[in-house]
Amino acid sequence: MVRAARRVNGKTSLEERFSSSSLAGNARTFAFAVCGHWGSENAVHWLRDLVFRADACRVSVGKGAENLAVLRHIALNFLQQDRSKQSMKQKRCRAALDPTYLLRLLTGPTPIAGASTLLKRDGNAA
Repeated sequence: MVRAARRVNGKTSLEERFSSSSLAGNARTFAFAVCGHWGSENAVHWLRDLVFRADACRVSVGKGAENLAVLRHIALNFLQQDRSKQSMKQKRCRAALDPTYLLRLLTGPTPIAGASTLLKRDGNAA
């Protein structure tokens, strides 16, 4: 259990959150794991909302919201693989306007010249 206190505008609220884990250790180890998990979750949620405006989406019928969340996550993974210096919003816009860039995102980076020959010779890939 994690008991959290939050103070906003002079008003304090207490919240208890329960988690289950097979993690062995003490309270400090558990707290570190919980904070790390929620830090990652919040960062991904923030990025999805920034790039795709997910919080403004009003789709709520059936599995629509879940399906869109999965598609946003896949698209975000493709955008993150591109190591160019553009922002995520710029990469998304570029992918929408430039079919060549979109294809590069979907197929991955250009392989190093001669890499396939080296792999075939070593027997690791055909």
